[in-house]
Amino acid sequence: MKNIVVLVAVIILIGVFSMQHFGTDKVGWLFAPIVLIWFILIGSVGALNIHKHGSSVLKAYNPVYIYRYFRRNGNSSNTWTVLGGIMLSITGTEALFADLCHFPVLAIQIAFTFIVFPCLLLAYTGQAAYIISNKQHVNDAFYRSIPDAIYWPAFVIATAAAIIASQATISATYSIIKQALALGCFPRVKVVHTSKKFLGQIYIPDINWLLLILCIAVTAGFKNQSQIGNAYGTAVVIVMLVTTFLMVPIMLLVWKSHWILVVTFIVLSLMVELPYFWACILKIDQGGWVPLVIAIAFFIIMYVWHYCTVKRYEFEMHSKVSMAWILGLGPSLGLVRVPGIGFVYTELASGVPHIFSHFITNLPAIHSVVVFVCVKYLPVYTVPVEERFLVRRIGPKNFHIFRCIARYGYKDLHKKDDDFEKMLFDCLTLFIRLESMMDGYSDSDEFSLPEQRTEGSINTAFLADKTVNTMCSNGDLSYSSQDSIVPVQSPLGVNNLLTYSSQTNRTVSNEVEFLNRCRDAGVVHILGNTIVRARRDSGIIKKISVDYLYAFMRRICRENSVMFNIPHESLLNVGQIYYI
Repeated sequence: MKNIVVLVAVIILIGVFSMQHFGTDKVGWLFAPIVLIWFILIGSVGALNIHKHGSSVLKAYNPVYIYRYFRRNGNSSNTWTVLGGIMLSITGTEALFADLCHFPVLAIQIAFTFIVFPCLLLAYTGQAAYIISNKQHVNDAFYRSIPDAIYWPAFVIATAAAIIASQATISATYSIIKQALALGCFPRVKVVHTSKKFLGQIYIPDINWLLLILCIAVTAGFKNQSQIGNAYGTAVVIVMLVTTFLMVPIMLLVWKSHWILVVTFIVLSLMVELPYFWACILKIDQGGWVPLVIAIAFFIIMYVWHYCTVKRYEFEMHSKVSMAWILGLGPSLGLVRVPGIGFVYTELASGVPHIFSHFITNLPAIHSVVVFVCVKYLPVYTVPVEERFLVRRIGPKNFHIFRCIARYGYKDLHKKDDDFEKMLFDCLTLFIRLESMMDGYSDSDEFSLPEQRTEGSINTAFLADKTVNTMCSNGDLSYSSQDSIVPVQSPLGVNNLLTYSSQTNRTVSNEVEFLNRCRDAGVVHILGNTIVRARRDSGIIKKISVDYLYAFMRRICRENSVMFNIPHESLLNVGQIYYI
């Protein structure tokens, strides 16, 4: 019988995780009525049991009784074991708050105050009243306390509610991984945004199937409800403690609360949480070790990835090529300029990346036109195509070196930009025309270009991250013949500005024609691949972490060529090794 229950549980888990790709909002709309019916059912059954078996159980709300309980039973292990069992009654409500980024805060506050909290109080109080009258049914008091007339409907609803109760934890896991990705603390994984309205509603396929494997392993491995409950209770009480301690810097630094209020909050919170924590610690060997092992494994992964990623980024930042070095090479960069366009992909939004100097140091030729491409994802739903690119010239015109920052919203997929090369080339052409217009001014070194705005458009000057904003002067878009940034708008909006002398038009036509010839000669995508290695004199732990663990994670995570949708037939990887 137990094996059949485990098999059914595994099938249910597979079904739950297979539905996650539909999105939190769709899954919520599908199961929300079931949860509502579930809470109303247990609240009604609890009220019925209180009425049927006596209302004297309401005395349990008096905190004096728990003091008497500990005083009478002493500090024995059985006393703390009972307290650990009580912890399971609040684990579900704690997981509810993990969905704050998936649902409006007001919706969760209303649901918790008027539905969840009163129904849970009635349910547990009713079960206590039933147990007082039927002490022999203590092991399965919940189903025993349900009237026979509604037993099977309640069983079906309870099973459905148990299935979807895991949705909060699953959604919270996606959110944690997404935040870790943003902080550079987790290997690159695919993040799918499932909602246009809520930024936090996401789906991560890799994490989804990893969670499924872990859940099946725990379910099939324990085969015991109490051990799974101990594991869950240990995880939740540790989350509560961590949350309480993290509230201290928020209250002091963000809310500017008085220290007396902070101390009061800490004391009151720890008075409740520490006894439960101690009760769960006593059950470490009864299943509580599972969340600790998983947490340690994820901590090691996140720490190693973050450490190596930061070291790699610091190396790239400190190794940026100076503009004086580029200018000293001359228009030919000291090499043979072969026909064609080279797209050099980099994470740096300013400066010339070290991978470029590494490339031209080892190869005797470089393309006639070089474009440094930096792809940035912004916290907006979508970036209009006409506002997607920021273009800048690096060095004098005869160098033919540009920088392009491609900006995408969280629902814009770079891999669906089949005409990315064409759009980027059109942006370069438009940039050259706009830049030539600025050369017509002689009373100022910097100029501002009026922008056309459409309803719902985004501010092209401020949506890029802080590294992009450093390329702007005093927060405004400024232009000059040597160093200019142009927000690429629709060509129809600037045709009326292109009315300059025939000499200027001839110069623009020559450069545009030069770009066309280079494009016809071929386009090559140059991608840097910095390999991080531990120094020879490093310790054994560091060598294992960097040379094996980090290298393995780099190998299995998404490659930049996949993220940027670079065609393999025109991809050129330039590798270099950095020892830390």
